[in-house]
Amino acid sequence: MTTPQLDKTYDPKTVEARWYQTWDERGYFHASPSHPGRPYCIVIPPPNVTGSLHLGHALNNSLQDILIRWRRMQGRNVLWMPGTDHAGIATQNVVERQLTAEGSSREQLGRDKFIERVWAWKTQSGGTIVQQLKRLGASCDWERERFTMDQGLSKAVRKVFIDLFHDTDKLLYRGERLINWCPRCLTALSDIEVEHEDVTGKLYTIRYLLTHDPSRHLLVATTRPETLLGDTAVAVHPDDNRYNHLIGKRVNLPLTTRSIQIVGDPILVDREFGTGAVKITPAHDFNDFEAGERHGLRRINILDTHARMATGTLQLQAQAEKDVLDSIGRLPVVKARPKVEELLAARGLLEKVEPHKMALGKCYRCKTVVEPFLSTQWFVRIKPLAGPAIEAVETGRIKIIPEGWKNNYLGWMRDIKDWCVSRQIWWGHQIPAWYCRKCYQEDELNKTIPNDKWQIPPDAPPIVPREGPPVCPNCGNKDLIQDPDVLDTWFSSGLWPFSTLGWPEQTAELQTYYPTSTLVTGLDILFFWVARMIMLGLKFMGDVPFREVYIHALVRDAEGQKMSKSKGNVMDPLHVMDQFGTDALRFTLASMASPGRDIKLAEERIEGYRNFANKIWNAARFAHMYLAGTKESCSPVERPFPDRWIMSRLNQTIQTVTIELDAYRFDRASYALYQFFWHEYCDWYLELIKPVLQDPAHPQGPVTRQTLQETLEVWLRLLHPFMPFITEEIWQTFPHTGDTIVTQPYPIILPAWHDTSAENTFLVFEQSIGLMRTARVLLNYPPGKEVRFFVTHEESATIATLTALERDLAHLGRGQISLAPVSRWPTSKVLRLVAGGVIVGVSVEGDVNLKKALDRLVKQIAETDKESQRLDGKLKSADFVSKAPPEVITDHHDRLRALARDRAMLASSEQQLRTMLGA
Repeated sequence: MTTPQLDKTYDPKTVEARWYQTWDERGYFHASPSHPGRPYCIVIPPPNVTGSLHLGHALNNSLQDILIRWRRMQGRNVLWMPGTDHAGIATQNVVERQLTAEGSSREQLGRDKFIERVWAWKTQSGGTIVQQLKRLGASCDWERERFTMDQGLSKAVRKVFIDLFHDTDKLLYRGERLINWCPRCLTALSDIEVEHEDVTGKLYTIRYLLTHDPSRHLLVATTRPETLLGDTAVAVHPDDNRYNHLIGKRVNLPLTTRSIQIVGDPILVDREFGTGAVKITPAHDFNDFEAGERHGLRRINILDTHARMATGTLQLQAQAEKDVLDSIGRLPVVKARPKVEELLAARGLLEKVEPHKMALGKCYRCKTVVEPFLSTQWFVRIKPLAGPAIEAVETGRIKIIPEGWKNNYLGWMRDIKDWCVSRQIWWGHQIPAWYCRKCYQEDELNKTIPNDKWQIPPDAPPIVPREGPPVCPNCGNKDLIQDPDVLDTWFSSGLWPFSTLGWPEQTAELQTYYPTSTLVTGLDILFFWVARMIMLGLKFMGDVPFREVYIHALVRDAEGQKMSKSKGNVMDPLHVMDQFGTDALRFTLASMASPGRDIKLAEERIEGYRNFANKIWNAARFAHMYLAGTKESCSPVERPFPDRWIMSRLNQTIQTVTIELDAYRFDRASYALYQFFWHEYCDWYLELIKPVLQDPAHPQGPVTRQTLQETLEVWLRLLHPFMPFITEEIWQTFPHTGDTIVTQPYPIILPAWHDTSAENTFLVFEQSIGLMRTARVLLNYPPGKEVRFFVTHEESATIATLTALERDLAHLGRGQISLAPVSRWPTSKVLRLVAGGVIVGVSVEGDVNLKKALDRLVKQIAETDKESQRLDGKLKSADFVSKAPPEVITDHHDRLRALARDRAMLASSEQQLRTMLGA
């Protein structure tokens, strides 16, 4: 049977599309609980259903796929669980924009029709990201694809909500607290949904007159003067001798008819910062809210849901002066602020206004400025859940990699606040709580128009039945109103590791694959997703959701800047895959995935690994040219030196790659793969065996052809998790067993392949060839010129090794080789080079310009000195040594030692040339 041949050039597009379709159709990625291997499971961080592939996705999923393909080839029972997140706010915004373009709105449709419209959009357009992940080569079990709002996951969400509500620790409650509020999306936001942008605003210093002595005042600084209308106290530090005698007294609140108390608060006030007096506005600042709780202060919410000054509250609760009320009533915050500034200045209460840099919170979707807003919401009481999640990481039940992120996790978890899980949108899991219309009359359960939303009073008791239809426990009424809010998207995704496996049903998948093995994610969602999965997994499964969490870096541009459309530095992975091939992009990302270091990605790096793919392709085509002859298999020890050496090196590479993958060092594993193939396999081995392959009658031909075929097939399996497409395409063209490389066994080290003697022999050979090539360069001999070389070694035992290598030395050195001892070399016109005990002499003959050779040497010595000084300076820098990874420090020391050896050799050559010139 003939095997397919390789085209002259590698075309990634046709290869990738063809092979992924084959893999998918034949079910190579499908997992089964009945598989005999030890389970290995990864749940994909579910991308937003609205999303399209960006470089963060490409990095995250490339690394997951490397692990999955590697473990699958190792014979593990592998499941990579795929799925997408319903992305409540993002998806609702997408559909709302469509409706706006059509001249409609969600309010006009009503809730039920709007939800139908979103589902229709999801069916038609929501699978884009999945197709793009397939384009990346992601070997997920697509037959098991889940969606955070599919029927099974919705059942899990409902059960968790109900169980938390009825828990003896009251882990779920409804209450009034300060939350992040988007005035455009009209919903609460989680912290992760708030993006902070550095801006230059203003710092206003305002005079608060003392009530008992209006001739005196406190100076209070704020960036938001309009919120002073909601102030309910001014705080000073109890130990601040300037003000502590005023604690218990009152100040007149500017622009109002109210006076407010002065309190002592060592937590809120830093007496060394600002004026030492701080206004407390509990309804409009998170720190102030906590201070208000400590001091039992009123909360006055001066804004409505659209971030406009609430006229009713300003008049009745804030007691704003009439001209103030007339001036700012119903104005948006941004327009009210300059008005308040004018009013304060007119009353002589504005001490000064200064430029001030600050971080402004904005909605991550619509970029509207987010307001701290007092609102009745649903919260998870988080401390009881956080304790076990802290213990799981402290004791090592969950390992966070890199280790440095462990303390970040623990620090955040120890200071964790209750989690606001309700959102005021329509797309999502509607909260399974109801309110009785009989116990609370229509005027209290107020339905607003046109928002079609029920306003539920803060004190209305929710009805959360464990099972069956809801019924009012007080009056038996069934005419109930369901809570209009939906659950935070992170609530459902927090159940992802077990809900996707069938929970709350006790499925075979759940029994087999939970806890999952590894979670691969970015740092940005460590607290908001990873931590919540840990807490909820421990609570509802009684075990951790995963054993290890690998946190990868961020992908930035070549200058280290964050990629953004506004900067114009965004790199589209789909375009990159079109241009350079998917394998090149995957290998680039893996090679740069160093722990704790962001990836500075430039197209030149990807282009370099496209060249690597071409190198692999061309090496395979070279092999095809010579593998048609007979082959002979024998034990490694009986094979020629080049074969024994390359088998030993490949064995070492297998060990290195396996160790590094175990340690999640994708960068080191990639480096080992690249170094072996490009430098050892192609630069040395293929060049060494050319004379054998090109001579049909060469006695070593059958064994060499066998080694060539054998090592190339093993290498392709070793590389496959990183570059799946090109390895499958090439592997299929060589003799093999099985239908696909996807399910072939991953290479393991073979003791019989290890050959210390062959590796030591190669070191002598490499040093000899290196010196011969250096001599050619120094004397400017053309590559094709036949040159006479003299080669020996300082140790007599190694001379026999050189003798056995004579033909190989002549072949790669491109010259005549004399293995005579130094005493028998010509006494003149021979340039002698020494390194590592190897001594090489090159005949200085013909029209060699010794003066130019000397000039080149002097220049090379100067460059060597300059590089040595640069490295030495870095190693003497305390700042560099403290920040650089240990492997970088080791590499710098190794390079410095190598430069010192080169320097000594070059200096010796310089002296010899000067002697020849009579200088």
